[in-house]
Amino acid sequence: MVETLGEALPKEQERVRDVLGIYKNIGPAGAFGVVMIEASLRAADQAVMSGDPVAMLRAYEDLRSIED
Repeated sequence: MVETLGEALPKEQERVRDVLGIYKNIGPAGAFGVVMIEASLRAADQAVMSGDPVAMLRAYEDLRSIED
């Protein structure tokens, strides 16, 4: 079954929030990663709230680039 962007983006946001927790637990060494991940999550949240499919797709691709 093919997953829609509306289904995939929230799952990716959840995955990246888990990754964010890992970076926060690293301490000062993970600070730069925390800042970058938080910015990506904010952009994704704004895209979802706006309902703009192009912004949502960009946010989804950005979140997918964040490795576990």
